[in-house]
Amino acid sequence: MKEIFLEIVLAPSFSPGALEIFGSTKKSRNIRLLEVDPGESGGEDAYDMKRVLGGLLLQNRDLQPSRAADCEAPTARKPGAEELEALDFAWKVCKHVKSNAIVLARPDSLVGVGAGQMSRVDSARIAVMRAETHGLDTRGSVVASDAFFPFRDGLDVCAAAGATAVIQPGGSIKDKEIVAAADEHGMAMVLTGVRHFRH
Repeated sequence: MKEIFLEIVLAPSFSPGALEIFGSTKKSRNIRLLEVDPGESGGEDAYDMKRVLGGLLLQNRDLQPSRAADCEAPTARKPGAEELEALDFAWKVCKHVKSNAIVLARPDSLVGVGAGQMSRVDSARIAVMRAETHGLDTRGSVVASDAFFPFRDGLDVCAAAGATAVIQPGGSIKDKEIVAAADEHGMAMVLTGVRHFRH
């Protein structure tokens, strides 16, 4: 970690050895090490607070875990074991990405991320572009979308990049069209029933 650019590292605690390593390079002098107690998160009853003009917006925290294997798979092709593992990883990453989020991943690595766009298809294009910019192969990756696909165009972009499976909440009035598009591309799809949608 000390070899890459970091500004903040959060952990429950830091050993004396870790403190020594973080402080041993010229680059690391600007790293902020913060100890956070995961037990103080407030649990399921806690709220996220967002400041808005004239007040606060309170919303339930995004704590619901979703395992791809436990989700509905409406497509003709169901995800295989490696795809399920990759979908779980992609879904966890997607939770922490600014909406509209599209994440391309493998079971053990992130491939591309598109976020914060006005449309989901633009996020999909950015995820593919970021992967290509860094020389990462998108073929055989999986896709996570923090909210439903309102149109098939975002899914088409991911399929053209070689993604083989997708995890998304579902709930669009065009879900049947999205499932049909996945079938057309030979993709597996699972629906979590829960969206992340982080703003």
